[in-house]
Amino acid sequence: MFWFQGNSMQLAKYSIQLLMRNLSASKNVLPVLTLFTKDPCPLCDEAKDILEPYKNRFILQEVDITLPENSAWYERYKFDIPVFHLNGQFLMMHRVDISKLEKQLQKLEQQGAGGRRTPS
Repeated sequence: MFWFQGNSMQLAKYSIQLLMRNLSASKNVLPVLTLFTKDPCPLCDEAKDILEPYKNRFILQEVDITLPENSAWYERYKFDIPVFHLNGQFLMMHRVDISKLEKQLQKLEQQGAGGRRTPS
């Protein structure tokens, strides 16, 4: 079941394109942590500072929800940023939950490839 509403195929396609572009640009297969943000966003800036020690374990992809091409994300997350997805799957919102992030990163690392995800 898709958790997307509205333009589900467009959103899924966009997420997959971001994931594939980042994975192909990287020599190592790392998971993609997508940050849905806008400018200004003090909580997003705080979240990025908290994530700094983990930056070698994922590729950070920022999506500005205020851009016209991201209007579906804006409608979904306008009151909830920062929002994070890991490899296209919702992970957390409002604040960074380090224990949740660490648990999911370890799970992906144990699978041997950050870009592959098995259904839970």
